[in-house]
Amino acid sequence: MRNVRVLTAGLLTAAALFALPFPGAAADSPSPVASTGDEAAAPTEAGTSFRTAAVVHPGQRATAQASTGDYLYWQFPADAGQRATVRATVELPRSKARRGNQTWRLDVYDGLRRRQACRYGSDTGTVRAGASSVELSCALRTVRAWSEPWANDPLPGAYYVRLTVAAAPAEDLGEPAGAALEVATADSGGAMAVDGRLAAPLVPASGREVEPDGGWASGWWSSRILWTAGGAVLAALAGIWGYRLTRGDGRPAHVPPGA
Repeated sequence: MRNVRVLTAGLLTAAALFALPFPGAAADSPSPVASTGDEAAAPTEAGTSFRTAAVVHPGQRATAQASTGDYLYWQFPADAGQRATVRATVELPRSKARRGNQTWRLDVYDGLRRRQACRYGSDTGTVRAGASSVELSCALRTVRAWSEPWANDPLPGAYYVRLTVAAAPAEDLGEPAGAALEVATADSGGAMAVDGRLAAPLVPASGREVEPDGGWASGWWSSRILWTAGGAVLAALAGIWGYRLTRGDGRPAHVPPGA
């Protein structure tokens, strides 16, 4: 009877543990999180360099008016364990004065100003002579809490977005253009957790407030800890049940000692 009770307790514990979200179960398409400001607080101008990049938080829609050929810069915070997706839309006024196609490019840099590769998305797009807009996107890799000095892994801190025209007829340079930028982040779960963390996130010293909603994560906690503890509990219960199952009921009461 005790064996049955031990086995039942083990099964209930396993059911409770597997009801927890799996560490690696993250949405393939990141969804926006709550931003630190409302839609009215989203920037309506972009910077012209890394130092003057406008701050945009996940969930906001930043806009800017510029000229074809200008460099537009924004920055946003990304914490350890997050996957960020950047989407940009370029609007060009319909005009018969346009001479040809324009190719626009979206680049994302980390806090060390290293260009980060896109996991998927179209970071370049062409506006045909008869079209008026193009959409660009870049889904970044998961931000790691710590990395080797020689690696190019994305690290916690500020990320810079640069939007500019990569190729256009010389006659079209200087023509008006409008841009909109959105950033979405999603947690990747404990499956991407690593040991160690940076002493401080990589943020600029310009005085601009670049910080996620709720502050920066400490870097040591992840759901992997729960799964490790749950595995240890299940292993202990399995050992107890196996011992009780194999040792039997002991010496029968009617058998004298020494027999």
